[in-house]
Amino acid sequence: MSVRRLSAQQPDAFAFSPDTMEKAQWWMTKYPAERKASAVIPILWLVQKQEGWVSEPAIRAIGDLLGMPKIRVLEVATFYTMFQLEPVGTAALIQVCGTTPCMLRGSEALMELCRSEIGPKDRLSADGKFTWQEVECLGACANAPMAQINDYYYEDLTPDSLKAIIEAFRRGETPKAGSAAGRHSSEPAEGALTLTDPSLYDGSRAVPITQLPNAKEPAV
Repeated sequence: MSVRRLSAQQPDAFAFSPDTMEKAQWWMTKYPAERKASAVIPILWLVQKQEGWVSEPAIRAIGDLLGMPKIRVLEVATFYTMFQLEPVGTAALIQVCGTTPCMLRGSEALMELCRSEIGPKDRLSADGKFTWQEVECLGACANAPMAQINDYYYEDLTPDSLKAIIEAFRRGETPKAGSAAGRHSSEPAEGALTLTDPSLYDGSRAVPITQLPNAKEPAV
């Protein structure tokens, strides 16, 4: 297990936005009052959505809100790698899958592209717009290689398509998520090979049950 520590650079304070606080209160109502600390994970996530990362002042504020020791909030934040403990790019957090299926399909070339376009992994880019990371399996192996960028999956990537995506984010755009090769869902790369006749699943072959062989009238 990797060691995860809070950033050496911390803001002076943290404040919940009205929207974040409203959603946090909603999550807290899902648990008995004496168990409101159970809402720590969704509230950490809400804070990260607000700020882009989880700071030490935010951890203290969450502890105060939930009536739990700050160290307990810190334990959760440092355990789950979905929580960013340092500032990340304002335009895009790019998490490139490096597990075996993606590696075999070219993820190392994607990481090299990130190094050349953004800089070292796990570090904020010079312009403050990008951070990239190597992560473990994101569960889209059939569409390898892929990366999660902010909240969405970008699949069937090549260095050229990932470069175009990065350039779009740099311009302030949000590129369309999904397959860069135009693949539908997780069908074979060369197109669907089964159930190619729409009548097999569009209902056009359906007949009333009473017309089926040996069918009996339903009991009244």
